[in-house]
Amino acid sequence: MTHVYPALSPDIDTAPGRPPLLHAKPEAGAASWAAEHRDALRAAVAEHGSLMVRGLGLTEPAAARAVFGHLTDALMADREPFAPRRSYGDGVYSSSKWPPNQQMCMHHELSYSLEFPGLLLFACLEAPESGGATALADGPSVLQALPAELTDRFEREGWLLTRTYNDEIGATLEEAFGTDERAAVERHCRAHAIEFAWQEDGSLRTRQHRAAVVRHPADGRRCWFNQVAFLNEWTMDPEVREYLTDVYGPDGLPFNTRHGNGDPLDEGVVRAINEVYEAHTLREPWQSGDLLLVDNIRTAHGREPFEGPREVLAALGDPVRLTDCAPAFEVRTL
Repeated sequence: MTHVYPALSPDIDTAPGRPPLLHAKPEAGAASWAAEHRDALRAAVAEHGSLMVRGLGLTEPAAARAVFGHLTDALMADREPFAPRRSYGDGVYSSSKWPPNQQMCMHHELSYSLEFPGLLLFACLEAPESGGATALADGPSVLQALPAELTDRFEREGWLLTRTYNDEIGATLEEAFGTDERAAVERHCRAHAIEFAWQEDGSLRTRQHRAAVVRHPADGRRCWFNQVAFLNEWTMDPEVREYLTDVYGPDGLPFNTRHGNGDPLDEGVVRAINEVYEAHTLREPWQSGDLLLVDNIRTAHGREPFEGPREVLAALGDPVRLTDCAPAFEVRTL
């Protein structure tokens, strides 16, 4: 099925199993084309939840940054990332550093924050030899497909994210908070409803309680919106999980998730969530120069294992407050 937008030529291809795809021919350059078609591109993302644009030739950071700037109202800094990124300036970053041979499971960017991007922008400067797709899944469809008893509990109680920051694994304090000064980190935590405790070895442990189901601010649609499965210990490679538990202890993992009341998640719950994500996954292999736009509230994304060099830039656009998404309970700052 093909949807025609008067300002876009050729049409958007919505073949089953892959995100909507538009072949572009930017005669005056990618940035000018993006500026001209901004409203139509954003309308397509609002309709479908995502849009891949092929043919823009985005093979340099400057070109990607210019296109991003035309397509979003504002870019936000990446705070509290679960893995480090390289900054390209002006709110543009590398993909999260993650082992290329491991799956990065489905998640909604910064769903554990009080402010998160409404729009994600990706540009593939160099496609890998194989694999490495940025896979997508529709949050409302995932919510509907999950067992009702599971989603009812998460909607009622929310979810907990626990993190341990040190200099050995995961994002460091400076990478996560933009500083390693204790007073500044503590101010951030208090302002963003994050419980914190400094450990004797100098590491920091935090805990934050967030909504697992939200309503999209544009249309009120209920969306499964969290990182419950991705950041849970049962999603880790078993050998990695065993090693980290041996070294840091069960309470010292770089990140883990629980039910909103503090109960641990059993492996079956995490497996069920990941299986539903897989059943609803859309994927399209990257080609160098591609642009991908993703509605972060409606659409989860992940990254598949790959071989060969892969360079994908990302930007976090159109900040949204959790309070704008009608969460089931109020998150109070400390």
